[in-house]
Amino acid sequence: MSEAGFPLLRLADAGRDLGLAHGRACRDLIAHNLALYFRRFAEEAELPRDEVLRRVGVYWEALTAQSPEFAAIVEGIAEGAGQALADVAALNLRYELLYTEFSRIGQADTGTLPAPAGDCTAFAVLPAAAADAHLWLGQNWDWVPGIAGVLQHITCPDGLRILSFTEAGIAGGKIGVNSAGVGLVVNGLLSNEDDWSRLGRPFHLRTWEILCSKTLDEAVGAATRGARSCSANFLIGQAGGPGQGTAVDLETAPQAVCVHDPVGGILVHANHFFDAERLGVRQPIVEQRRRGVGSPAAWLVFWTRSTYHRCGRMERLLASAPTGRLIGLEAMQTALRDHEEYPESICRHPNPALPEADRYETVASVIMDLHAGRLLAAAGPPCTNAYQEYGV
Repeated sequence: MSEAGFPLLRLADAGRDLGLAHGRACRDLIAHNLALYFRRFAEEAELPRDEVLRRVGVYWEALTAQSPEFAAIVEGIAEGAGQALADVAALNLRYELLYTEFSRIGQADTGTLPAPAGDCTAFAVLPAAAADAHLWLGQNWDWVPGIAGVLQHITCPDGLRILSFTEAGIAGGKIGVNSAGVGLVVNGLLSNEDDWSRLGRPFHLRTWEILCSKTLDEAVGAATRGARSCSANFLIGQAGGPGQGTAVDLETAPQAVCVHDPVGGILVHANHFFDAERLGVRQPIVEQRRRGVGSPAAWLVFWTRSTYHRCGRMERLLASAPTGRLIGLEAMQTALRDHEEYPESICRHPNPALPEADRYETVASVIMDLHAGRLLAAAGPPCTNAYQEYGV
């Protein structure tokens, strides 16, 4: 089992200075991610470079108005890494750029292979269900093999400390915990309403604002307020006093939000809406397969089966932990290493039956103890990569 972990950046800045430090520390990794993403834009999303940059130019104006602070971090990253601002902005807006096209391709009856929308399995274990009476969040973040990820330990000017996983070149973080006991895990979602041109508050701005929140209410507001361009799922928790803490799951579509609460002390989410009708959306890839419309490509079968299987499998594994209804860290790690339905399993591996561009894998596996302020991360599939522990 590999003992190698993610690079850890220890930063104590804000705005442009925070970005400069990130960019300088990750210069080569950012260049790697930019080359990878611009290739994926062209091959997966059918977006040539000039169209990506045109869209970024339009979106950047909206983003700088929505959050001058976040925009300043992105500007600092570009300067520190020696990269064009537009290219680094594309990296930070890649969720909206890609998911818009995944939705378009998924709805088209053209015989084109629908693009995948990422496969992540996230969970929360509440104190009442945890062996140590702590609040836990965790997930396998499944995405493009070869993406360069980093961990950031950021001390904000107001003293808040944030420990998060992000992709090199993307500001803030997408999975993490802070010193106020707030934690976040995420899932990509896809709907027929996803459209970058709404210029809503982008995904990576929302995840950063959630991680900067000092209360659960503040974090929920960061996830839900303002216009949304694309769908996403945010599973957020906050630890309280001994044995106290709660979590909430927020399915967000462009026009609506659906809230899910824990059942039996557990919350689990994968990559499908639990109640798409209530949100007024369709899930183009999943529902195409059910209707038998569009491409008969094998990818549709794998993706549809995978998201429902992973969600149900994670629920069953946590509910049947060896200690009964009290779930310990070992049971969480075992669940995240699970290979049922391999390679489209909770612990995801590239599927040789699919085109190379669609062979996703678990890039990061993260488990967080919100009471203790600690984060365990495996840099790759956790079946072959050891968890390394970090403190907030």
